[in-house]
Amino acid sequence: MNALARLGMVSEIPSENQTFAHGEAGDMALPKDYFVERDGVKFAGTHLLVDLWGADRLDEPDLIDATLCAAALAAGATILHSHFHHFSPNGGVSGVVVLAESHISIHTWPERGYAALDIFMCGTCNPYKAIPMLKQAFTPSSVQVGEQRRGLIA
Repeated sequence: MNALARLGMVSEIPSENQTFAHGEAGDMALPKDYFVERDGVKFAGTHLLVDLWGADRLDEPDLIDATLCAAALAAGATILHSHFHHFSPNGGVSGVVVLAESHISIHTWPERGYAALDIFMCGTCNPYKAIPMLKQAFTPSSVQVGEQRRGLIA
């Protein structure tokens, strides 16, 4: 991790918004609990598996990076760093945006108009808010979304 920090890609010390929750006015800051509760169930976070079919611009790493970062911000996440690899001038792209609240990853097959994304977020982030950004940038003809709640507390 120190090598990444020297490159400016990651901070060695989390920011206050990553480590403390602020309550009502006058309340002391408490250690942040990123687990969430929804529908009476407590869990670590929501993991979406998103398949884009009939999508365009899946061979453009700069666009993919910008789109996934914008999607993370739209979902309320904190970006730590991103990294993308372009397999050839017209080939697919694989990459990840690492978040304080987890990650967004992508693998693309432009020759098939297909992209597979993982969007995993904990805390108060809403990964579903990332999907409109994906639709706008890649104009897929079909979007399939599956949800898994990770870290269920029995």
